[in-house]
Amino acid sequence: MKYKRILLKLSGESLMGNQKYGIDPEVLSRYSAEIKEVAKLGTQIAIVIGGGNIYRGMQAESMGIDRVQGDYMGMLATVINSMALQSALENIGLYTRLMSGIKIEQVCEPFIRRRAIRHLEKNRIVIFGAGTGNPYFTTDSAASLRAIEIGAEAVLKGTRVDGIYTADPEIDPSAKRFSNISFADVYEKKLNVMDMTAFTLCRENGLPIIVFDMNKPGNLTKIVQGEDVGTLVTMD
Repeated sequence: MKYKRILLKLSGESLMGNQKYGIDPEVLSRYSAEIKEVAKLGTQIAIVIGGGNIYRGMQAESMGIDRVQGDYMGMLATVINSMALQSALENIGLYTRLMSGIKIEQVCEPFIRRRAIRHLEKNRIVIFGAGTGNPYFTTDSAASLRAIEIGAEAVLKGTRVDGIYTADPEIDPSAKRFSNISFADVYEKKLNVMDMTAFTLCRENGLPIIVFDMNKPGNLTKIVQGEDVGTLVTMD
């Protein structure tokens, strides 16, 4: 296997499926099955999920809610998604731990770096909820930060497109996909991969990012096995 320890980043919106909000049980089941296949190979898996299918903190101000308060509400939405994924994974026989950036002791463990690494070493799937635990930081930033803290070998960003393109492929059919691209070229071409804080964290720590289509069966397993799937962002 190419990667022994990964961090998988999923958007909250991806859990909606064809619904307008909430969690689609079919998507949850499909993602869990994909994760199980990778776990069976012996890869250590950490996961960060967004909360956009339930609530977006950045939209709070338009509702008259203070930005900081709204961001904390968004963190709680990620915990709901994390609990749903945890339950789905455990229903198919996997061992998991949910760790939160804010204290919710009746629901999950607080994030402690050494404990998270120990869970991974025991082949438990570790889900990081509540982002970084701080307002003004996205779940992309949380994914980059946690990946660096646990010593992940790559951040795998599962999306609904099969990589990074010269333009939005859903709008511009002539857009071309990159197989490999450097961090510098992403900056230069102003491509939308992650928010700038998250992207810079990965670049400064030499942590590769792979953007891929999570909805295509087998893609996650192929990446872990070293196959050319999606777009790989590296220092070179």
